Amino acid sequence: MSSIRIAKRYAKSLLDLAVEENALESTWKDIQFFQQTLKSRDLLLLIKSPIIKGSKKQRIFDKLFEGKVTVLTKSFFELIIRKGRESLLPEIVEMFNSQYRDFKSISTVTLRTAISLEEDAIEAIRKKLKSSTETKENIELNVVVDPTLIGGFTIEFQDKQYDTSIAYKLAQMRKQFSSN
Repeated sequence: MSSIRIAKRYAKSLLDLAVEENALESTWKDIQFFQQTLKSRDLLLLIKSPIIKGSKKQRIFDKLFEGKVTVLTKSFFELIIRKGRESLLPEIVEMFNSQYRDFKSISTVTLRTAISLEEDAIEAIRKKLKSSTETKENIELNVVVDPTLIGGFTIEFQDKQYDTSIAYKLAQMRKQFSSN
């Protein structure tokens, strides 16, 4: 079985259990905290190492996360390590985040602009996105300033991109002139 399918199954199990235990939000916060700790190269190497025994990894996890995550999340980590699947934790975290967003009907949208926008403009774009049939009812909007766009903006979500930037229009004109 592929690692992605395994990660999806573990993530789904965690999500279902968190919903059943009425601990979805606290579990999601734990997973976000864990994802931040995964930015540590040392922790990532520890998780991926086939040389370090599971019992040693479990002791390290206990020290690192004791009192910082809920009992449910801690038990989930113990299960993953006991099953020898700790190397899949980064993928499980990604799948959990994806499934959480689906469960909560959240669309993640990236808005790239050439200059920083005022809060009123961002809120107007958020309202337009909410009313769209393409996005889900809740919007998680990430605003990125990218001066290479020259002007205009791009919106990216669900493998789609709407590009109204001047840089894109210039590239299209360049392509059109070179083909003539």
